[in-house]
Amino acid sequence: MYGVAGMAAFEKTMAYAKSKGMIVMADVKRNDIGATAACYANAYVGKTPMPYGEEQAFSSDIATINPYLGVDGIKPFTEACAANGTGVFALVKTSNPSSGQLQDLKYEDGRTLYEAVADLVEEWGAETRGETGYSVIGAVVGATYPGQLAEMREKAPHTFFLVPGYGAQGGGAEGVAKAFDDKGLGAIVNSSRGIIAAYQQEKYASFGAENFAEASRAAVEDMRADIAGALANR
Repeated sequence: MYGVAGMAAFEKTMAYAKSKGMIVMADVKRNDIGATAACYANAYVGKTPMPYGEEQAFSSDIATINPYLGVDGIKPFTEACAANGTGVFALVKTSNPSSGQLQDLKYEDGRTLYEAVADLVEEWGAETRGETGYSVIGAVVGATYPGQLAEMREKAPHTFFLVPGYGAQGGGAEGVAKAFDDKGLGAIVNSSRGIIAAYQQEKYASFGAENFAEASRAAVEDMRADIAGALANR
């Protein structure tokens, strides 16, 4: 919402995270038809042709994408990922309350739309599966739908999950644990407001707004312990 200034802050934040050795994910939900999808892919998970050679436009290692356009909008991303050691997560079952308006619609064969997309993600990633069995394209499956998480983990064994909705949106550790495979791998759990705005929560209010970073750190440590405990008790 801040226009060019916002994009500058976005790029600066990613570059800072990269300088600290972090893996950076751009939750941009991009896509379009093939030619434009290739430009998005170059910008976020590939390299862009510049006057003095190819360069990475943004300092991201992973991006979220919209699968609605089908394989035409997916292949440019998987190709860029395979060439650059990066990855993408396609929207499958999102964490927002109204996701079912479209994602829960059923096909004649009984599958829901999100199940059909999950099947396609497995198919689209087949050529890029590595030693761990996972590919460069994963699936976004919300923590607010733990039943679907467990279902998708079983049906999509080669798909890495990005799990939004933990914390502020109501997702809990017990449900999130269902996203991981038998080795405790295969998922990244995302908490945005619960960490960024931790100092506004009653639990961390004692830190005060001036110590927001310390409050965020405490929230991260609590989240990690919470999920680790749930995984141990599966």
